[in-house]
Amino acid sequence: MTENALAAWRQPVAPARATISGQYVRLEPLDAHEHGESLAAAFAADETLWNFMAYGPFEATEFCLWLEAREKLVDPMIFAIVEAASGRALGLLGMMAIRPEAGVVELGHIVMGKDLQRTSAATEAIYLALRTLFDLGYRRIEWKCDARNSASKRAARRFGFLFEGLFHQHMVVKGANRDTAWFAMLDAEWAARRTAFEGWLKPENFDAAGRQLRPLVLFDPD
Repeated sequence: MTENALAAWRQPVAPARATISGQYVRLEPLDAHEHGESLAAAFAADETLWNFMAYGPFEATEFCLWLEAREKLVDPMIFAIVEAASGRALGLLGMMAIRPEAGVVELGHIVMGKDLQRTSAATEAIYLALRTLFDLGYRRIEWKCDARNSASKRAARRFGFLFEGLFHQHMVVKGANRDTAWFAMLDAEWAARRTAFEGWLKPENFDAAGRQLRPLVLFDPD
């Protein structure tokens, strides 16, 4: 057996198009008819949400057609982020570049409206995706973003992804060069990350106004 052999690991199945439920949020397989109106309202106030995406912003009809095309895909598999209390779809999250044979998958196509940003529901949405994929047996979960997207890079670090490098001239997006920042989380890191996520998400970590009492600290950034 070679030094790099994986004696105990078994290839996982592909993630399922099924609802993943948490305390504050649900990840529901995207349904343009069911989620379209809520998503349009959630994204309407801020066109900058699309600044670093390969698509958008959209006119209303165009957005509906775009959602309809996305709901049929299995890679990326797109989920609506639905607030449990209100039932409103406030964002999107995708599982993509799915490679069960290597145990690798990427979280991407993440768009969160202003009512979802910086909330316990937003953090739980990422936690639910990570938990689902690691529980299936994936070894590596990736997070990639435009190197200019400081908000996405901060989020990746906050959620426990480690920076692995910068891919220069990786893409051309909307007629401009994109350098891509690569982050990843490995299965060996997940147990500690999971404990931190679950401790932070406990109701007693929030005051009556929903403000966190202690921050989410998943690793030492130094």
